[in-house]
Amino acid sequence: MKKNIMIALVLVMISITATRACDICGCGVGSYYLGILPEYNKRFLGMRYQYKSLSTHLGPMGERTPITADETYQSAELWGGWNFGTRFRVLAFVPYNFNKRESLTGNGTKTGLGDIAVMAYYNLFDHKGTLGDRLLVQSLWIGGGVKVPTGKYEPTERLAVSESPNNFQLGTASTDFTLNAAYDIRYNDMGINANVNYKINTENKYDYRYGNKFTSNVLAYYKFRVANSVTVAPNIGVLYETAVKDVDGKKYDVEVSGGYSLSAVGGVEVGMKGLSFGANYQNVRSQDLAGGRAYAGNRVMVHMSVPF
Repeated sequence: MKKNIMIALVLVMISITATRACDICGCGVGSYYLGILPEYNKRFLGMRYQYKSLSTHLGPMGERTPITADETYQSAELWGGWNFGTRFRVLAFVPYNFNKRESLTGNGTKTGLGDIAVMAYYNLFDHKGTLGDRLLVQSLWIGGGVKVPTGKYEPTERLAVSESPNNFQLGTASTDFTLNAAYDIRYNDMGINANVNYKINTENKYDYRYGNKFTSNVLAYYKFRVANSVTVAPNIGVLYETAVKDVDGKKYDVEVSGGYSLSAVGGVEVGMKGLSFGANYQNVRSQDLAGGRAYAGNRVMVHMSVPF
């Protein structure tokens, strides 16, 4: 058991320390935050709503200018999961995006289907036992996935706002791949959940490649059981995202791209027979995006799902 715990911790730490990789972290054309999945035995289907904001066209020192734009990215996402036996799991995400930009030089909106993603996991180990007189449960899932270019990409957007991140898109026009790991350990009703995701982007047909993206979150939670039929699990933790720069024209780094953000996360998950729902708030505590020319605001996510 101790060996399994050490393996899981080593995998997480290697992923965090060996990677420097995002489109403007979490906004625009991609976010792979998972958090704590709803509990289900066979499969589930649900909806997620996410709200994010981003200020672009900032000055060299990060100050607002007459052409600074305030952007909001909202998505309503159909998501689901399916367990195949006890070892295999597939998750799918179908987003519908609502993008809005406001500035003194003009406003704009984009609405439509985003890029669909599918992730497959293998259960490397799943252990239930006791430590002292308390239950100890842990699991480690590893896998990969693919994101397909179902969202609309407008190459003229990049040309029109060359001093702004190429973020105001519904999709990337590229087929991209992910490497994923999810670890959970629970001591009686107190647990820690960790997810890491590394997204490998390919060049689209417009000779543009978004920088590879790394997302990691660690959450501590406690499960309160109400009347033996409802589980309430408040959670708190951190979310870290980082990126290399985009590449335009096969060889030129895009200076207004890449960077990192670190957020404090607080939320709650509620589970009952036939329904799960939850919400979290992501407070950005530290960031350096697009060489200081972009600034991300705090984020909100709510979700619900039905097991069947």
